[in-house]
Amino acid sequence: MSELSSSEKYAEIEPLSVSVFGYELIREVLLPDLLGKDAREIMYWAGKRLARKFPLGSREEIIEFFKQADWGLLTIKEETRKELVLELRSDLISERLKNKADTTFQLEAGFIAQQIETQKNVLAEAFEHPNRRAGRIQFTVKWDKSDPIK
Repeated sequence: MSELSSSEKYAEIEPLSVSVFGYELIREVLLPDLLGKDAREIMYWAGKRLARKFPLGSREEIIEFFKQADWGLLTIKEETRKELVLELRSDLISERLKNKADTTFQLEAGFIAQQIETQKNVLAEAFEHPNRRAGRIQFTVKWDKSDPIK
């Protein structure tokens, strides 16, 4: 019998319905209050840490993880030699962007950055670009092949 990866184990968990109010209460009220002025940076590093716990082997697996985690529909918009542009959307994201001026998607940005870093074996960084009118988030991931992970 083969050992399942942490992402495969997570995928086997029966999905349960979670209240959007409860999710938003923790994410948009409690965590920023606990983390204070450094909330954005801490959430980015928390996303990177999550990605290390759930290593994914392909971009398709990243997209599927976002779907399973109910983080939204992640799509690849463009890729060049040094950059990847992704878009994240959902009804919840649209509402969050419309109703909360200081909302952040640094958890997702950190998660994506770490996954790409692991997959490409080079240092990577992700930047979030909210589009409030369209109710979507664009992420730009940048890397430099001359900066390999040691």
